[in-house]
Amino acid sequence: MSNDLIYHYLTKALRTYTHKQLADELGVNAGTIRRWELRETEPKPYIINSLKQLMLPLDRERGPSEFRFVDLFAGIGGLRMAFESIGGECVFTSEWDSYAQKTYLRNYPESVHSLNGDITQLHEKDVPDHDVLLAGFPCQPFSIAGVSKKNSLGRAHGFSDETQGTLFFDVARIIKEKRPRAFMLENVKNLKSHDKGRTFDVIQRVLTEELGYQLHFRILDGQHFVPQHRERLVLVGFRDPTPFTWEALQLPAKGVLRMKDILHRTDGTEPLLEWDGDRFFDHQLGRACDKYILSDKLWAYLQGYAAKHRAKGNGFGFGLVTSESISRTLSARYYKDGSEILVDRGHDANPRRLTPRECARLMGFPDTFRIPVSDTRAYKQFGNSVVMLAFQEVARIMKPYIVEAETSAGQPDLLAKAEILAAASA
Repeated sequence: MSNDLIYHYLTKALRTYTHKQLADELGVNAGTIRRWELRETEPKPYIINSLKQLMLPLDRERGPSEFRFVDLFAGIGGLRMAFESIGGECVFTSEWDSYAQKTYLRNYPESVHSLNGDITQLHEKDVPDHDVLLAGFPCQPFSIAGVSKKNSLGRAHGFSDETQGTLFFDVARIIKEKRPRAFMLENVKNLKSHDKGRTFDVIQRVLTEELGYQLHFRILDGQHFVPQHRERLVLVGFRDPTPFTWEALQLPAKGVLRMKDILHRTDGTEPLLEWDGDRFFDHQLGRACDKYILSDKLWAYLQGYAAKHRAKGNGFGFGLVTSESISRTLSARYYKDGSEILVDRGHDANPRRLTPRECARLMGFPDTFRIPVSDTRAYKQFGNSVVMLAFQEVARIMKPYIVEAETSAGQPDLLAKAEILAAASA
């Protein structure tokens, strides 16, 4: 029976991982995995426990899906998690970065569909039919930091950046071909003002005039859900008229959550996560691992850099946080020096970076989320991701107009129903 269970979990694992990837996770070689698969040799009994742990986040029991969605420019799947939480089923994923793919594959089941790479090489007809299209198309061409960097290098930005800025049009061609009931796009706040608003005007015109969708957009601050000031532009579109309104958002007050709610606990209550072990937090010592403490050289450099810019009258420098703070925006460059969010360790002690697990919490991911990549890659991935809890709320207020459209085909649309009810009560 034990061997049957091992074979069961091995088969499930090979739907998600390649032989080499699974071999690396289990500490064996790919040939050994193949021999197990063919039942030429039997794995050691402990392998079943390793496979169970490996597949734990992929074994989530789900009820019947209420709608289908595609996840474009998926990153590590923050938008997917948000829309799965309201009953959606992901039927297609596209993400080109191999390290983000590794994190995505570890956290989301891939038994229904494979993970696709470069969207520019994909024909829109090959995307399966779906009800909702999700896309966090690359923001670097429009972000303040991205524009500044490209300007300094003499490079184009926005739609003139042929490698990233035009990826919006890959989203548009899929919407045009598949005509989903709704879409949800997200990008940096600066997209709205980029190039004096001309970039956003193009996006609006494509989505409304060329594709015929009803468009709603809003700047949403993740600080309502996590202790981080992080503003993103959210664009929601519907193929058919709906009474969708942003007023339906239920936003907790800002400032209620503080850094103490995401920092590792040093009072003995920090959970021991089997998938993390002591990688980020030393449970014996009861504190974040020493590798996250800034060296004397780096700390001296950051203090000098901040002092130089203060003398010039600007605010460039590091961001020091305590347990009662709200942090600055976590960026993809956090791995370089951690300067935007440094945890104060008290007088005469160098501050430390956030650990990747703390970054996950700061982005609204649960502790069950696996981090299979290096710290450097993890920092980039969380810095490029979304505050999952904020988009879970966006998904919640979109759902009635997605599911209602699904279940009331051939019936009066929502606006007509509202008019009928109003007339009946008059």
